[in-house]
Amino acid sequence: MKADPRGVLTGAHFLDGDHACCEGALAAGCRFAAGYPITPSTEVVERFAQRVPLLGGLFIQMEDELASSIAILGAVWAGAKAFTVTSGPGFSLMMEHIGLAAMLETPCVFVNVQRGGPSTGLPTLPGQADMMQARWGSHGDYEIIALCPNSPQECFDLTVDAFNLSEKYRVPVIVMMDECVGHMTEKVVIPPAEEIEIHPRRHTRLPPEKYRPFRPDPDLVPQMVKAGDGYRFHITGLTHDERGYPVMNWQVQEKLVRRLVEKIRKNADDIARYQEVNTEAADVVLVAYGITSRVALRAMQLAREQGVAVGLLRPIVVWPFPEKRIRQLALRVKAFVVPELNYGQIVYEVERCAAGQAKTLLVAHGGGSVHRPEDIVARILEGVQ
Repeated sequence: MKADPRGVLTGAHFLDGDHACCEGALAAGCRFAAGYPITPSTEVVERFAQRVPLLGGLFIQMEDELASSIAILGAVWAGAKAFTVTSGPGFSLMMEHIGLAAMLETPCVFVNVQRGGPSTGLPTLPGQADMMQARWGSHGDYEIIALCPNSPQECFDLTVDAFNLSEKYRVPVIVMMDECVGHMTEKVVIPPAEEIEIHPRRHTRLPPEKYRPFRPDPDLVPQMVKAGDGYRFHITGLTHDERGYPVMNWQVQEKLVRRLVEKIRKNADDIARYQEVNTEAADVVLVAYGITSRVALRAMQLAREQGVAVGLLRPIVVWPFPEKRIRQLALRVKAFVVPELNYGQIVYEVERCAAGQAKTLLVAHGGGSVHRPEDIVARILEGVQ
């Protein structure tokens, strides 16, 4: 493998999703990762551990997922771009530090290669039952961004995007892969480094005496510093003022937490990203993500062969949810059909946004394999009755 000085392996490659994710992290400028082995995500950091020392970076295998998720926060405040990678049980352990990252406004990336659960579940087989956990898993009010690739190419592209979004909004960003996409091998085209847009960290230009680590810019996002630059700053998971010092009253809580929420909600239209296929005159719209979107595409083709007007809406950014588009479609379609490798998660968001204007039908599957397209077609036919 030959990389340019920025570490980018340009050109066409035959990569699985895990390895493509690693290359996306490197291309985004990530030079630190901490992780603990867990199927089916380990290949991401195995490759990172091979590649990053050649670029002046570091991978540390930690003693567990708790240590991994706190280590990347420390690395970011020391100036690095950092990420960690895990799967179901490890993702559960990381929830506390996702909430801490949101409270500290620490730009970082968590990659979850989903597998069948609960508990140890099906380590080597796919699932999509962590979707609500990604949004609501830590306690308290906060917002995150989560992206969901459905191909190795998107594992590269969306990992780059995840780092950019984390820097732009100073928020933890989660890449929600699944075992099928992580282990699927396809052509991945990596552009030259100069064609890959990288969002810079929002380092302050203020002198130390004027800098406040949690004083927001007009877009509600504060500027950053790093350890060793001569700034004295305090960060804490406690409710804090603009200086970062704890203040225990409802007024400061309201000011701080409302901003943490609104810096994402007010930019939801800019963050949102989805793919639409044949939705223009559809009577039924499939809503599917990750590997399930590829199966849903085949189901759409089979249903259209039977004369049913079916389209597909694929959320690429799952959180914040593309609720505005769902509401628009609900005014003119008969039904949404939502296949998921779980017993109902994103379907409830679709139902909420449809608000009774259109039926919402789940095609549940507990994971371990993907849906049969014929099962999705059967629900599509229910939707047009």
